[in-house]
Amino acid sequence: MENTVTKPSIPVGISACLLGEKVRYDGGHKRSKYCLDVLSECFQFTPLCPEVSVGLSIPREPIRLVGSAEDPRVVGVKDPTLDVTDKLKEYADEVSRTHTDLCGYILMKGSPSCGMERVKIYHKNGMPNVAGSGVYAARFMKNNPALPVEEEARLNDAVLRENFIIRVFTYYNWRQEVMPAPTLHKVIQFHSRHKYQLMAHSYEGYKQLGKYLAGEASKQPLEDVLEKYILDLMTHLTKRATRKSHTNVLMHIMGYLKQDIDAQTKQDLVEAIEDYRTDKVNLVTPLTLLKHYLKRHGSEYIQSQVYLDPYPHQLGLRNYI
Repeated sequence: MENTVTKPSIPVGISACLLGEKVRYDGGHKRSKYCLDVLSECFQFTPLCPEVSVGLSIPREPIRLVGSAEDPRVVGVKDPTLDVTDKLKEYADEVSRTHTDLCGYILMKGSPSCGMERVKIYHKNGMPNVAGSGVYAARFMKNNPALPVEEEARLNDAVLRENFIIRVFTYYNWRQEVMPAPTLHKVIQFHSRHKYQLMAHSYEGYKQLGKYLAGEASKQPLEDVLEKYILDLMTHLTKRATRKSHTNVLMHIMGYLKQDIDAQTKQDLVEAIEDYRTDKVNLVTPLTLLKHYLKRHGSEYIQSQVYLDPYPHQLGLRNYI
């Protein structure tokens, strides 16, 4: 059955300025129309502004990263004696402790506190040095290595947008299906349903995790298995799926229909998949046709694959990749 949008249910952290809150250094905001008008239909946003939360005023003196990429300080642009580095790290630790329900996080690009990557770092003399991550974001991501994190600006890229939302829904599914009363059997069932989704992003990851669950996992403490599995899965899913990898998955899934469809139907499916591979149509075209025949002829196993409906179809993400 396809997912449907009901009410916001998936808890996702977000930089408060992206929800239109006037918390930026200049008293303004960076309202994200996509987050507010589209993603809010399925995400329950938790707005967070680390700069305000550590005591900086609105408006306030701008801050920037100074020093090395490995360990920059966050200091005032006009008054370098203003240093909120340690406070931002402590706040990241606090959010990690108090918001354990989060299944994703959307950050503000370029921020010395919230930027995920490519944030300017300066020498003490004010000259540009290298680029890195905002101090709060870096600490929070270190504390939560499996959690899906993305910058709002990168959601303008259709592939990155779909990638992030798939990771959020996968992480949410894990929290709902496995973690309330975890067992190795539940992990294996979860993996079985997510196999083709994983294959689309990383064939190597698909093989490695399958091998791990079939062997070594049964000899390890369950707590270790849970930690390793979800971290490895979410890491593999960060790899961008391509037309080539999607084509491979579509052909694998079509293999479950070969004995039940006639030659002409098979040819129609092959042509639709080839049109997708050669960039003539987007993913929704062959997938819609494939799902039509799977509903009639597909086994329970193949119909249960999350790849077929990884998120609410109303989001329309596969219309653009």
